[in-house]
Parts: sequence; structure tokens; C-alpha cells
Amino acid sequence: MSQLLILPNPGALSIRAKALVFEDPGSVALLERVEQVAPTEATVLIIGQTGTGKELLARRVHQGSGRRGPFMAVNCGAFSESLIDAELFGHETGAFTGASQARAGWFEAANGGTLFLDEIGDLPLALQVKLLRVLQERQVVRLGSRKPVGLDVRLIAATNVDLRDAVAAGHFRADLYYRISVATLELRPLQERPGDILPLARHFLATYSERLNIAGASLSPEAVQALLAHDWPGNIRELENVIHYALIVAPTRTLQAADLQSLQRSVRSAPRAALSVQPVAAPALAAPAQAEAPEAPDALMAALLQRLQGGQPGLFNEVEGTLVRAAYDFCKGNQVHTARVLGLSRNVLRTLLKRHGLLEASGEHEAEPEPACLMEERNAGVSA
Repeated sequence: MSQLLILPNPGALSIRAKALVFEDPGSVALLERVEQVAPTEATVLIIGQTGTGKELLARRVHQGSGRRGPFMAVNCGAFSESLIDAELFGHETGAFTGASQARAGWFEAANGGTLFLDEIGDLPLALQVKLLRVLQERQVVRLGSRKPVGLDVRLIAATNVDLRDAVAAGHFRADLYYRISVATLELRPLQERPGDILPLARHFLATYSERLNIAGASLSPEAVQALLAHDWPGNIRELENVIHYALIVAPTRTLQAADLQSLQRSVRSAPRAALSVQPVAAPALAAPAQAEAPEAPDALMAALLQRLQGGQPGLFNEVEGTLVRAAYDFCKGNQVHTARVLGLSRNVLRTLLKRHGLLEASGEHEAEPEPACLMEERNAGVSA
């Protein structure tokens, strides 16, 4: 029987994956590796797309560690650069404007247990230096204090980007990357572990049937096929939403494929179908003359070479600004989407937006803190 992990007290508006199963052969192999890593003190790096269940996997590592302290989860992208230092490492009274009383940071709150840092790639470089020192010395110094506090905390970090690319781009410290990736666990997208789809669907079916007072809800064979054929760009979170909505709109207790209406709104379903036709047509489109043609730079490369030949000073700044503006306009001023399109952390993106005068012009400021409903179980024990 497959193992099921459920997020405790997720809240109705939680944006996290609320369940994780290990039915697919790939998931079973991952669970076996988790069981090997969990009892050790190794720092763990979990790699996976948004909504795949990284926090649930981190909780499973904590459960198998034998640690008696708490499991504390923090999203590094939920705080502005001016606040995240005090949030992680704590502060003393008067350390900054508004610090009316001393407060322990997340590291102290997790003492004796596990601290899960989600989206660690969003940490500013200055904070990365401090985090590395905390991990090496096993102690933390609050803002406004010179007295170190000893720590017994196991760190589990998570990211939905390739930190090696971030290291190469200068956005993430190489020494910190090697420090946190002692044990790496990769959580594959849901479409790459199809054996988990139906167990998760049935779990959400039972959960929301109970909440909606619907007895005997089930999936028709056509609905099962529709679920298995979908590519799930939103991963487990999307699957949960599809089942929840289907139960609301379905006229009978047996869900049909037509009841899974939100599958038709997938951002990748149509492109995927179109791409699947291209390999068949490709041989007919390939002309011998085209295959023998010499390689030539694409339009972007040609334009850059032309500008370089002109000896224009400040070209890098112009190109960088143009790229940032284009991505920002393409994403309609949404910082999160822009950062994702460019492959940057939100903090790095905000720095670029300020540099090129886009942040002030748009009227946007620092990232908003994580909604209160997502901080629900994370605030216990933080106050000194």
C-alpha cells in the first residue's frame, strides 16, 4: 500500500501541495532515499517545481530524523530584503525602527528541530553570506546584539530553480550551494510520476466529498482517462483544484470527463498537443539545401554583433534594461511572473527593476509578506 503524506492544518487558502503519495516507481525510489537520508544530520536540498510537495517531503525527512524539536517552515521569497534578516536571525530591542521588543528568529525557533527554507534561491547575496556562517559555526547573532546563540538545527532547503545556473549567473554563492546540497532529493513533476495521479485524485475526492457532504463520489472510467492524459503544469495543487471544482459542478456522484472542466484551461494542454504533431511533419519540412546551409547567428545575435561593431559604450546596461523592460511588460507588471520568465529570484529582479527605473514608475514596492493563512502554523515559538 502506498504511503500518503498530508499537510497538517493547511488552511483553506493554502498555496502549498496538501498531499503527497509514493505509488509511482519513481516516487517509491525517492521515498527509499528519504529513509536513508532522514536519520542522518546531513543538510538536505529538495529540488522540484512549485506545487509538487517539497514541504511535505521535508516534513517526512524531519519525522524520520528522530529530532524532538519543532519543524519550522519559512518561504524566503515572502519577505522583503529589509525584513528577512531579522526574520531569520532575530533582533534585539531597538535594532531598527519599529523593533519595540526583542524577538527570536526562525533559526532559534527551530532549535532542536528542523528549519525548512523554501525558495532559498530568493535570498539576497548578503544574507547568503550570513546563512553560510550560521551553518558553519552552528550559532546565530541577532540584529543589534553581539552575543551568539548556540544552535542545534537541521537545515532543509528547497528551490524550484536550478541553483547551479544561479551560481553561474552570480546570483547564488557556490560555497553555500555546496554546503546545503550534501543530500539532494529531486521531486519530479506530477506528469513524470503518473502512478501517483489516481491515488492523489482519490484522496482529494474523499476529502472534498466529506467537506461537501457528498456520499459515494467516484470517478468514471472516462474521468480516469482524462486525469491520466493531462500534463498537470500546476502539479498536485492543480489536481486538487480540478477535483474540488468537479465535485461542486458535477450533476451526479460519479464524476465524468466533462465535469473536469478546469482541465481545459490548462496553460500547457494546447501547446503540448500542438508539439506532439511536429515530429511527424518535421521530415517533410526539412529540405536538403537547408541542412547543408552554413550556420548563421540568429536575429538577436546579429543585432548584438552589429551594436558591438559600432563601439557603443554602455551597451550591456542598455541590453539588460531592454530585456528587463520587455519581460516586465510581457508579464503585465507582475514581479513574480517576470522573475520566473527570466529565471531570476524575486530579490534580484527587484534590484534590476530599481536600477532601470521600473519599480518606482510602476508604483510597486517590496514583495508583500506571505498571507496570514500561510503563516498559521509557522509562528509558534518565534517570539522570545
